[in-house]
Parts: sequence; structure tokens; C-alpha cells
Amino acid sequence: MSEQPRRPRKPGKPYRRPQKDPVRILAFEALRAVDERDAYANLVLPPLLRKAREKEGPEKFDARDAALATELVYGTLRRQGTYDAIIEDCVDRPLREVDPPVLDVLSLGVHQLLGTRIPSHAAVSASVELARVVLGDGRAKFVNAVLRKVARDDLDGWLERVAPPYDEDPEDHLAVVHSHPRWVVSALWDSLGGDRTGIEELLAADNERPEVTLVARPGRATPDELLGEEAAVPGRWSPYAVRLSEGGEPGAVEAVREGRAGVQDEGSQLVALALANAPLDGPDRRWLDGCAGPGGKAALLGALAAERGAFLLASEKQPHRAGLVARALDGNPGPYQVIAADGTRPAWRPGSFDRVLVDVPCTGLGALRRRPEARWRRRPEDLDGFAPLQRGLLRSALEAVRVGGVVAYATCSPHLAETRAVVADVLKQYPGTELLDARPLLPGVPDLGEGPDVQLWPHVHGTDAMYLALVRRTS
Repeated sequence: MSEQPRRPRKPGKPYRRPQKDPVRILAFEALRAVDERDAYANLVLPPLLRKAREKEGPEKFDARDAALATELVYGTLRRQGTYDAIIEDCVDRPLREVDPPVLDVLSLGVHQLLGTRIPSHAAVSASVELARVVLGDGRAKFVNAVLRKVARDDLDGWLERVAPPYDEDPEDHLAVVHSHPRWVVSALWDSLGGDRTGIEELLAADNERPEVTLVARPGRATPDELLGEEAAVPGRWSPYAVRLSEGGEPGAVEAVREGRAGVQDEGSQLVALALANAPLDGPDRRWLDGCAGPGGKAALLGALAAERGAFLLASEKQPHRAGLVARALDGNPGPYQVIAADGTRPAWRPGSFDRVLVDVPCTGLGALRRRPEARWRRRPEDLDGFAPLQRGLLRSALEAVRVGGVVAYATCSPHLAETRAVVADVLKQYPGTELLDARPLLPGVPDLGEGPDVQLWPHVHGTDAMYLALVRRTS
């Protein structure tokens, strides 16, 4: 038998270098920094974008690139819980066994597929190319396989598949659908009073991109000046607020660059204004911001105090944050001083101030629109860690204010353990105090509840979920 001739080997596909996509590489780098260093996206992203804009050649960013990178980072972080549930349904192992860098690439891909208008084929292709660049060809095949499964359905279809029915487990249903940890859903629901419509609207608002809001610092800038900027519209509630519509860049505003205006949520502005306008018995000469970092409220209070010839002392425990406060107050027209001091160990004599603000450290559950990664980092036990500090700062504030003066207790959290529970516990120890009705001091702001304290909400007021209680010393 004659030997059969050997068939020639088919030539393999020539190796193709992965295509580098600077937008998606930057988004991946930002997510890795958030995961590896516990960084916040709002601190990591701006320097990355600045560096990308400064590059020459094809990797230089334009405004559209920056907008896409920002959407990819924030959108992925906001919907992380939902996307994790979908990815877990598409892999053959527990999610904890998927390497974090791989999971970041997958999450970016899922967001493009289910949370943007990018065509499915382009979302998968771009994500696989990103995986080839940052993970290697082997793991890129895994990314390709998973994303092709995800692409078979839209977001509503996936939610119907991975979220438990509301009637069987309402908290877990809302947690998956709206991408919040279950304990956060439960806490926010309690703060709202148990209404289903309200909690769904709040959770949805947490997943919306917040507007950039500016504050015109009195005596240094005017709202009319800021309204002359492109994409600027009036604020809703604060007389000093101006909102920048989508695409507005605060760094391009001259008054912001010069420190005469700043970026400050309207909820934060309203807290400072309420304290400044609260009725006093007696003189109005000395004000204290006892937790002043990073300086937004201090700058507004300082400007308001200057209009009355009052002195502001801004105290911040962390020296580097005290430096930020000093920068925010630089150029203030009235007398002020910034010190690095622990508000629970006062560097001032008791009864020294007419108005005192303590915007206490907290879980930050009221600012999840701005810091979406915070929802995944916080744990219920964090409340126990903040509780002694919050109570200690409020006690120190009540001792710092004179009889007839007013203390504002504020926090960027709607959690009852950080708001009403703190105020109620501390005031039991200070019988010579009374709660003031804060609602009239927020004129024009609707739906402020039964009082006397105030809870603002993203879905109702378009602000962060700031809490405010005003307390007068009566003896």
C-alpha cells in the first residue's frame, strides 16, 4: 500500500496586536484604583482625565472622550450590584473566585451593553480588546464568552431573571434592581417611613448623575455673574446657587478658579443658610464651624458672617483638611481663623460662640449619587463606629454656644441612627436646650415633613440627603 501524501497544514490566523482604546483603558485604571486603594472616583478620575487631555497624538482626549470615560466609571460603580448579579448568572464559578481585574473589565462591558446606547457588537468588541490589552489573550476569551451571554437580553429581561420577586423578598428585590446593598435599602426605607413608591424613587435617584451646583460666595461673587456662564441655570432653593447643565465644567468658571465661588450641593448651602438666619437672643459676633473640612460650608458661613461683621473660627481635626479649609476661606472679606483641632476636645472656652455648626462625619449614605462606591464599602457596623464621635461633637457644640445661641447639627446621611437618634440622645443630657423649627429657615423648599428637624432627599429636592436639626441653648 502506498503512503498517502500528508495534507499541508492550514496556516493559522496571524497574530493581531490588541487595539488600545485610551477611553476604556482610563476607565479601567480608575476602577482598579477604586478597588485596590479604596480611592474615590471623584478624586481619582479628574487627574486621570487631566493627564489624558495633556497627551499629544492619537491618545489625547477631547470632551466627548472625557464624557464617555466618566460615564463608564460612574455608571459601572452605581450599577455594580446589579451587574454582579448578572455576571454571576453567566459564569461557572462564584463571583469571589473571578479575579478583580477581570471582573472590572466584565462590569465595564456589561454597563456598555445594558446601561448605554453603544451597540452590542461594539460593546463586546471594545471590551474584548480592552481585556487583551490589560489581561492578556487567554482571559480575553473568557470575557468574550461572558459578554456574549449577557448580550442575549436587555436590562429588564436580566432583572426579571436575577432579582427575586418583590412579593417574596421586597428588600432583596430592590437591592438587585436598584443596585444598593440590602442593609442600605432597609435603612433608607425606615427613614422614609416604609412607602414603596418613595423608596423606589430614592434608590433610582441615587443612580442618576447629579448636577454640578455652584455657590456664589456673598460679597465675592453674585449668582448673576455665574449665570453668565455657558450651560448655567438658577438653583432651585438657595439664593446663591447656580446649576451647570450637563457638560458644564466648573473649572472653566473664572469665579471658581479665583475662589470667589465654589462647587457646593444645594443641600449643603441650605444647612449653612439656616444656621446663619436662625433667630438669636443677644449678640451675633462669633461663629464656629466645628467640623469644617473640606471647607465648603465654612466658606459660605465666612462670607455671610463678614456681611454682619462677625468672626468665624473654622476648626478641622485633620491638618491636611484644615489646609483645604484655609484655601476655601482665602480672600474672605471678614475676620476668620482656621485651626487644626479636635472638636471633641475644644480649643476654645465654653459659651464662646453665638452660632455653631457641626457637620459631623457619617456613613455618607446621603451622597451616594456623588460617591457611588461608598454604598459597597460601608457596613452596618460602621454606624457603631461613628456614633460616639457624632454624639461627642454635638455635646461639644452645645457647650461651645452661649445661652441664647444656636447650634446646627448636620450630616449627609438620612440614617435614623445618625440623625434623630443622635439629637434625641444628646438633648436628654442637656435640659437647658430646645429644638427650633428649621423649616421656616428653608423658605420655598417643599415637603419638609412634620419638623422641627429637616431631612432633604435627592428624589424630592434634587439635593444630597442632608439632615439638619437646630438647637437653642436656653440655660
